[in-house]
Amino acid sequence: MTQLVQQVLDRRKELDEKTSAIRRKLQTYPDGKLICTRNGRYIKWYHSDGRIQTYIPKKKREYAEQLAEKKYWTLRLNELVREQKATEAYLRHYEVELLSSTADPSELFLTDSPASGELLTGIQSDNSQTIQEWLNSPYQQNEKYPEQLIHKTAGGIYVRSKSESLIALLLHMHGIPFRYECELQLGEIAVYPDFTIMHPKTEKIYYWEHFGLIDDSSYVRSAMAKQQNYIANGIIPTIQLITTYETKANPLDTETVEKTIERYFK
Repeated sequence: MTQLVQQVLDRRKELDEKTSAIRRKLQTYPDGKLICTRNGRYIKWYHSDGRIQTYIPKKKREYAEQLAEKKYWTLRLNELVREQKATEAYLRHYEVELLSSTADPSELFLTDSPASGELLTGIQSDNSQTIQEWLNSPYQQNEKYPEQLIHKTAGGIYVRSKSESLIALLLHMHGIPFRYECELQLGEIAVYPDFTIMHPKTEKIYYWEHFGLIDDSSYVRSAMAKQQNYIANGIIPTIQLITTYETKANPLDTETVEKTIERYFK
């Protein structure tokens, strides 16, 4: 058993405990959910039972706070459950048998509206506001060949290969914020790097391209042209551009991904 697999097993056990604790916590909150609206600089809170919205006056702020916290913990639980499933898939990929375990999740970023977030005074995120906003902002993704997006990742997105799934999982486990196939304009050409990453400490942007068919000469020519395009636009391999490679005989492994993450982001 590799050190990484043992870490995943240990962290998966922690995740079982965390999801159980959150489920118990959710039982203590009132029914329904919070709806926030903004009119200029004024914010109004409403309780919704799924059919009717009832205004919550400012004097009942504590009630609104409970509903906001309920929303936060519900989102967090959903994230942990998704990562649990992804971790199980990862362990199955490496043929590790589990009896009882779970993985420690990466940080859940607040995905509710700023109006709801204003009520979460007791909950802090380890990541900067810049990173949270970057993660929560919509972006243009690659729309070509959607039928190839068949591998589900820890964050709930779909990628095109097992190697990309491995990269996404380990980025997620290390708390490295990323976007998948986010549009990047290089001169007049739009490209879609496999991963666009914001450094969790410096907030600088990096791009990670994984080249998975290095046995194929036509693929190699295309990969070289892609790298030359990056260089022509000031994105230099080993500096802002991270590259990994594999062949059929030498597939991408966890050690390579771990060392790459350590080199650039730790």
